[in-house]
Amino acid sequence: MDIFIEISIKKTLGYLAAFCTTVAFIPQVIKIWETKSTKDISLLMFVIFTFGVFCWLIYGILNNDHPLILANLLTFVLSMYILIQKILNK
Repeated sequence: MDIFIEISIKKTLGYLAAFCTTVAFIPQVIKIWETKSTKDISLLMFVIFTFGVFCWLIYGILNNDHPLILANLLTFVLSMYILIQKILNK
């Protein structure tokens, strides 16, 4: 396989994965925004998850991996919103 096609397929797969895993949070953010309720979300799980996303973001930056950076930056922002709402609406 041509190296340029292989790189293109890898980048496309990376961006597709980034898109899907980030967009998956949007319905939860909308639900929390509308209901102001986070009662069914585990605080400990979301603290651990948000820290993990932050670590992935730093890893992506250190490796100059644009799909990882984009996905984890956006997911971190969405996750922080959910986490802050969980703490404020306890």
